[in-house]
Amino acid sequence: TFNLAGLQTSTIIIPNKKYYKIYENILDNLALNENNVFGLVALEAAYRYGEEWLEQLLSYLNENLEFLMKYFKERIPKIKVTKPEGTYLVWLDYRQLGISAKNLNNLMIKKARVALDDGYWFGTEGKGFMRINIACPRSFLEEGLKRIERAVNS
Repeated sequence: TFNLAGLQTSTIIIPNKKYYKIYENILDNLALNENNVFGLVALEAAYRYGEEWLEQLLSYLNENLEFLMKYFKERIPKIKVTKPEGTYLVWLDYRQLGISAKNLNNLMIKKARVALDDGYWFGTEGKGFMRINIACPRSFLEEGLKRIERAVNS
């Protein structure tokens, strides 16, 4: 919620003791159960004082999402957008372009000069999809969309 992943700090609530123990064992095995003071202070500050910031962020992200959806619908209709249910990462369906996952990746990196998450990272069902992050200044988002549009239309 508060974008603190880079601080290696998060909150999870697992009321079931059995599942909590399983989760705790996984964290131990992966050495992911170490907290840091800076992250804990940031997390506490976010929960105590971050509500207004969070409301503004959610509003901004929603505006970015609407901008992105309108952009694709009006200017790059072959790429379909899946509206997210609760994240700032948006799935884009490139399958109507009829190119392989490798060529799609090359198109985005070499021609469009944008780095998106490749859908095939998530399994074979993800081929032909990419994920874009809309948690950025709108000017960055707009520039990225223009680059995608130019690459797709070239």
